[in-house]
Amino acid sequence: MKKESASPLVYETSPGDNLFSILQKRAERLPDSEFIKYKDEVGKWQSFSAGEFLDLVKLVARGLISKGFKKGDVLAILSSTRWEWTAFDYAALSIGMVVVPIYQTDSPLQIKAILNDTEAKIVIAEDREQKEKINEVKPDLPFMDSEWMLDEGALVTFCELGKAVEEEEWEKRAEEVKETDLATIVYTSGSTGEPKGAELTHGMLCCNAYSICMTVPQICYQDFGCYLCFLPLAHIFARAMQFAVTACSLSLALEGDTKTLLDDFRKVNPTLILGVPRVFEKIYNAATQKAGKGASSSIFKKSVKAAKDWSRYQQDKTPIPSMVEYKKRFYSKVVYKKILKAMGSRASFAVTGGAPIDKGLSSFFNGMGLPLLEGYGLTEACPCVLNPVEGYKVGSAGKPIASCAVAISEEDEVLIKGPMVFKGYHNDPELTKKVIDEEGWFHTGDLGEIDEDGFLFITGRKKELIITAGGKNVYPAVLETAMKTCPLVEECALIGDRKPFVSALITLNLEAVNAFLSSKNLPKEDTLKEASQNPLVYNCILRAVDKANEKVSRAESIRKFLILPSEFSVENGLLTPSMKIRREAVAKRFRGEIEKKIYSR
Repeated sequence: MKKESASPLVYETSPGDNLFSILQKRAERLPDSEFIKYKDEVGKWQSFSAGEFLDLVKLVARGLISKGFKKGDVLAILSSTRWEWTAFDYAALSIGMVVVPIYQTDSPLQIKAILNDTEAKIVIAEDREQKEKINEVKPDLPFMDSEWMLDEGALVTFCELGKAVEEEEWEKRAEEVKETDLATIVYTSGSTGEPKGAELTHGMLCCNAYSICMTVPQICYQDFGCYLCFLPLAHIFARAMQFAVTACSLSLALEGDTKTLLDDFRKVNPTLILGVPRVFEKIYNAATQKAGKGASSSIFKKSVKAAKDWSRYQQDKTPIPSMVEYKKRFYSKVVYKKILKAMGSRASFAVTGGAPIDKGLSSFFNGMGLPLLEGYGLTEACPCVLNPVEGYKVGSAGKPIASCAVAISEEDEVLIKGPMVFKGYHNDPELTKKVIDEEGWFHTGDLGEIDEDGFLFITGRKKELIITAGGKNVYPAVLETAMKTCPLVEECALIGDRKPFVSALITLNLEAVNAFLSSKNLPKEDTLKEASQNPLVYNCILRAVDKANEKVSRAESIRKFLILPSEFSVENGLLTPSMKIRREAVAKRFRGEIEKKIYSR
């Protein structure tokens, strides 16, 4: 090993530890405290206390028992984030069923593959759209017994069914669930290949939940604290936070419709904001667009510089000059306060992960007064690295959470060891042996380095490493994240493997493009194709490329770029459900344009 960083083993699971026990302990400790917050049919926020939610979950679990489901049976959930998702999750886990989350954006063929690979017996679908996907492949689902729909009262039905089962029967089943039992099979997003089913046990996820709470207690144990979950619970990042929030004293607000996000921020007023980098990029880009032109634009640009200046001194742990402090206070009143208010008024920290984030963007939020605590993890090793509240480092993924160890191999690969590492890949023992070595280290496939203080910095991914014809190694994340701080850019994919230089494929945000054109008193564009051909848009992207290139050497820089007349999406197969670029799929889809418009001689 080149270097290792580890946190002490402060939490050890016991045989009786299971994920339902986290909810039980919460209800025993804070029975009347507000726990689950949700929107009712008319859009008004309601809540369950911990005690009420516990009783509801037990009733749903008894309903599952009444239908003949038992320990080891697989229950799949095909739905966006909503409170019923969490209720069915805890109910199934309480009796030892294995929960398999499926992204609501998955196609019928993807759904069929997951249901058959796991031999799922029951599917909880969100609505008619998801039910139709199941119906399309139903003849090819030999293991499935039944499917239910949340929008047609699945939860109420199971509560009614549960009344026919004595609580003693449920208690007997619940006592049989142990820490070593399989809790869930979560499929990787498939950004570097076919999705793989990671098997996660009760003990592993319990340890992870309590370790997160021990690592950032200032966030987890705030008085009347609240976490608004809008990320898909099919992703391990959001699901692990669901368990961690249950283990501490935060309330959990659940709403998967991001179209109402700003209104939800205002009404829920969360103390913890957790989002992938794209969420914070969009907040920044929206503020840039709102600043418009002229004096307002000039003030905003100066406020960005002032925030970054303050952050640099704070991070270097050097005295902050009085003028820098003065500018921060001034812009807090005229700029920062408005941006922060859009996310509520109580959040003092945010947590981000799932993809790299531009360091300049993190520095801006840090100087503005909302530090983005970066974290790191994979489906195979739930969030296992996180920045501490005190002594966080902008640009780093953080330090190992309690009970976790991180190392860097001789090949610069990030290795993870600890009780939060997954059991193995479902139905694929050979692949499991390839990624977990004899000493128990999980080989992540990510590249990184550890500094003298034990902080992890992710530098790239082995499979996404671009090696140019000249032999230069280029990690796409640095330039791609920098490009996405341009309001007009929706996605950026670097290409250049075995090519003479690095280039970029760029997709546009049509709404942002039209806001930009309106600020110049120019007519709007109706389509992405028209926008991609607009010379003013081209010049704006060119400036963004030049700015991004300042972060790297010339050999690593973007020499040419192509603005695409279409978008990357989950539906067209160019993005994973967790919004990561499928680089090989992008290169294949646009091979003709790449060769003709970029690399032709």
